Amino acid sequence: MLPWKRALRPLVALLLTAAVAAVPATAAHASTAPTSGWNDYSCKPSAAHPRPVVLVHGTLANSVDNWLSLAPYLEDRNYCVFSLDYGQLPGVPFFHALGPIDKSAEQLSAFVDKVLTATGAAKADLVGHSQGGMMPRYYLKFLGGAAKVNALVGIAPNNHGTTLSGFTKLLPYFPGAEDLLNLATPALAQQVVGSDFMTKLNQGGDTVPGVHYTVIATRYDEVVTPYRTQFLSGSDVKNVLIQDLCSLDLSEHALIGLTDRIAFHEVANALDPAHATQTTCASVFS
Repeated sequence: MLPWKRALRPLVALLLTAAVAAVPATAAHASTAPTSGWNDYSCKPSAAHPRPVVLVHGTLANSVDNWLSLAPYLEDRNYCVFSLDYGQLPGVPFFHALGPIDKSAEQLSAFVDKVLTATGAAKADLVGHSQGGMMPRYYLKFLGGAAKVNALVGIAPNNHGTTLSGFTKLLPYFPGAEDLLNLATPALAQQVVGSDFMTKLNQGGDTVPGVHYTVIATRYDEVVTPYRTQFLSGSDVKNVLIQDLCSLDLSEHALIGLTDRIAFHEVANALDPAHATQTTCASVFS
């Protein structure tokens, strides 16, 4: 997504909440990644990178705009890269990941099966931004995904619910606002801290055995707040604060997933830990 669109995401979320109910029920237009780049179903994973990488976009994004930088970055490193659209609402094109998160996880499950069948790989690696770094955890925990996934890398993931810099605390003062969120844009309501969905997702532990987890967060995140709620607990978890690697990195919620090559370097390390190299401010040039 273009930077100005990213900057407007919180505002767009509020506008969609009020407007979706009035949109005619026409089919949403799915986005398709460029055929000359990723989503090449003839791609066969190499011995060096034996697992395909599935990119999972965030709220209000889609399979193309969220990955215009990271997908080519991984392709240049000889990964087979795929991305999907999920969580579409009727009549809302381009802005996805608004539907019920459990249903979105079912879409991810079907997409991973499709990728594994096409590539012949036994498992995939998942890389997600924002909701896309959290929603796969439902797939891993409740839909059998742990048997098909080696690693989950979450970039600014909403793992434990968000206060949206305190905005969600205002909902009780606006009668009907929470009901409208639930009806019009379920994924927004489900991502609020303390929601039934978040309670179910994290009950009994953050992780499942057999999957390697990495979380990459920024202290300047203004969407998933407080930012430390993004971190996971578990025996096979690596939590990374990007400013610990480069104090000069000022990326916020959108840019850490869209353009931040320091974060991308940590993604590459998580996908191939045996050949990981130190991430520093200089990684922007790697």
